[in-house]
Amino acid sequence: MNPLPFLQQGVAQIAFVVKDLDATVENYHRLFGIGPWHFYTYEKPFVPHMTRDGNPTDYAMRVALSYFGSMRIELIEQKYGDTVYAQFIHDHGYGIHHLGVLVDDMDDAIRLAKAAGFRVTMDGAGFGLEGDGHYAYLDTEDAIGTTLELICRPKGRRIPERVYPPETGDTP
Repeated sequence: MNPLPFLQQGVAQIAFVVKDLDATVENYHRLFGIGPWHFYTYEKPFVPHMTRDGNPTDYAMRVALSYFGSMRIELIEQKYGDTVYAQFIHDHGYGIHHLGVLVDDMDDAIRLAKAAGFRVTMDGAGFGLEGDGHYAYLDTEDAIGTTLELICRPKGRRIPERVYPPETGDTP
């Protein structure tokens, strides 16, 4: 087996499953100055194509995205449905859930992962402005100690539901 290329470009994102998204975002901003945070609810129709263990499904989570340095941070609050987040909370409680790596070709990345023996546990696609954007979680916890998320970012992102702290329009 050839080595998987997923970590060769480094980790692009670290994600935490949290109990209260709003309170956690406020804490990150107050304690560390991290922000602005962009909020989205990932559910249908925002994410039109969702699967869990290869089967079409329906689930929802609220996310907040920001950066610390060049690293994207994602905070996730489970809303409903059978998700990798609900399973993680059941098995481990709240905390660091996955490392995200960027891929250019999701189909090829999934093919390589499957050839290496890793299955896709959950994915979602179509959330970008052009119907692009795709994320896929791999069952890698036993092999490397955490879950990997393959991320094919959309060319354009939709306007966030909310930004924290609120943008005032003032510039210094």
